[in-house]
Amino acid sequence: MAEVVTKGVGKVERTADRAEVNVSFETTGSTRNEAVDALTARVAGVEPAFERPGVEVRSRQLNVHDNWDGRRRSGSRAAQNYLIRVDDVAGLDDLLAALVVAEPTWLNGPTWQVKDDADAVREAQREAVVDARRRAEGYAEALGARLGPLQRLTDGDAEMWAAESNRVMAAGFGGGSPGVPPQMDQLNLEAQQIVVTVRCTATWTLLD
Repeated sequence: MAEVVTKGVGKVERTADRAEVNVSFETTGSTRNEAVDALTARVAGVEPAFERPGVEVRSRQLNVHDNWDGRRRSGSRAAQNYLIRVDDVAGLDDLLAALVVAEPTWLNGPTWQVKDDADAVREAQREAVVDARRRAEGYAEALGARLGPLQRLTDGDAEMWAAESNRVMAAGFGGGSPGVPPQMDQLNLEAQQIVVTVRCTATWTLLD
């Protein structure tokens, strides 16, 4: 009995409701102890910002090393890197403003996500099966045959990606006043559309 194998693709968009931000702080000193002491004092002022509702520190990473000028040791450097998750996206601008005021060495984000993609994946699965069947029906019609029952369905890879490239915010803002929070709302860092994509491969029976 003849068969036809088709591939289907389903795509569903959802508005992101979670963001992640990477931020790092670096300090230097004549010794490693001095560099770490300076870093401790610097991050002490930013840690309270992470205690806001809907904000979670996913990781803290410390890096301490010596600086070298050729073969000669030239002081030490200490850095602390944070991965911050923001579930309350309405408060994202305020958090970013607090981080910028703390003068980070580097700030990158937001990277947009969807908290729960289960419903979106199921909808994309339905779209993928409909697409695979539509293709199979087209081949059956082209062959002058009838499309029979589904014999086999293979799941493909699911993907989630932002419909637009992530906006990256620099750590510094030229012309701003020290200690004064910048107007983050003017950067238009709105939640992006996340595209959930599901692929499948379906095998159908062809009837005379």
